[in-house]
Amino acid sequence: MKLAGTFRDPAGSVSVSQDQVTRIVFSEGLPNLNAYLNSPAVRRHVESGELVETRVDDAAPALLSGSVIVEHPRIPFASYPCEWPAVMLHAAARLTLELCSSLLGECLGLKDATPSNILFRGPRPVFIDILSIEKREPLDPIWLADAQFARTFLIPLLLNRRAACPIHELFLFYRDGIAAADAVRRLPAPRRWFPPDLGLVTLPARAASLENEGLYRGRQARDAGEARFILEHRFRTLRKKLDSLQPSVTASAWSGYQTDCPSYTAEQHTAKREFVQRMLGEIKPSRVLDVGSNTGEFSLMAAAAGASVVSIDTDPESVAALWRSANNAGADILPLVVDFARPTPAAGWRCQEQDSFLERAEGFFDCAFFLAVTHHLMVTDQIPLDQIFEVAASVTSRWLLIEYVGPADPMFRRLTRGRDSLYAGFSRQVFETCARSHFDVVSSLTIPSSDRALYLLTRKS
Repeated sequence: MKLAGTFRDPAGSVSVSQDQVTRIVFSEGLPNLNAYLNSPAVRRHVESGELVETRVDDAAPALLSGSVIVEHPRIPFASYPCEWPAVMLHAAARLTLELCSSLLGECLGLKDATPSNILFRGPRPVFIDILSIEKREPLDPIWLADAQFARTFLIPLLLNRRAACPIHELFLFYRDGIAAADAVRRLPAPRRWFPPDLGLVTLPARAASLENEGLYRGRQARDAGEARFILEHRFRTLRKKLDSLQPSVTASAWSGYQTDCPSYTAEQHTAKREFVQRMLGEIKPSRVLDVGSNTGEFSLMAAAAGASVVSIDTDPESVAALWRSANNAGADILPLVVDFARPTPAAGWRCQEQDSFLERAEGFFDCAFFLAVTHHLMVTDQIPLDQIFEVAASVTSRWLLIEYVGPADPMFRRLTRGRDSLYAGFSRQVFETCARSHFDVVSSLTIPSSDRALYLLTRKS
């Protein structure tokens, strides 16, 4: 994994290695850092796990005059808004507003409001950008990050609800959120003239053409109490808007997969579950990547066995449902909307601000699940089998739990759609031969009365 860093904040910079997160706080950022470290509200959020822990490294030599080095525990697996379903963006927005309200009484606030300030530890959001917390001018009644909060949280959630725009796709193209002028064209014509669309998108889009320097003049309340009252009212209003955009988790095309799929009987599915359960008990993985997690059945099984799980699927509704299940159960599962055949690319300046999914995954997991997914990669995405095993070997340092689905399987035949001749030479023997280029077979199970089999493989050193 390559090193990642940030450079956009003039108050400091961050470098991330495999073992730790180190932040250099420049002299201009020290007053805000001290206010952060001495804040009772900050301590409460740190204790609840909503704010990243921070330790000043007094022994580290200052790289620049007047600078200070602080360290944070690394969030196990970084994720980005372009990999989140709507429910995760909503959770990140709620945490942002909760922090704003908590800090208000201590004359502190957030200088920006972006999903990039937040990572997920399992299913729970964690605010990580401590230098976003700064001292607030007591008489200032304006939250300057208000418009940014709308661009990066409220408007994407609105477009997701009104126009079925997937959150992960929006953030692939609009990393810094979507402006009202760009969003208004996506809204249904009648609906854009009614709340909350009217206030969030339509009127701001019209007002954008009237911008002038006078709009950005500083304003002051009569006293600190009035300024705080105005800000409290604003945050309550934003919370109401956010609550009105609460995403619903609906049944997706995948939700009935296990029952509708003609490839599995109840007996066969039981055999699969028992094999996975037995293998988990034997190998006891600590970090699992579940590729094509679907409803999350096996992710939940791995988490119950003590593993920290990252689950990926292409269907946002399935990922959202798994996030909700993991959150309710307190399971250590991070569900993400990622297509393994087209994984999240590196992004940002010189492609160094956001690592690709495969860069983050490389060598991170000691076990990977490829259950009922290899035939989709082979047939739908036309990826050669040997390359599938090659990439699988890059994301797991030891174990691979994989499912063979042969040409006689009804689902395989449904995917080929008459192109059966292209896979006439594919067989279980070919599958095992490709596997042995990177793995050794530890255990296997032929699923009764089917052209399917399960394998536990171990990576060759």
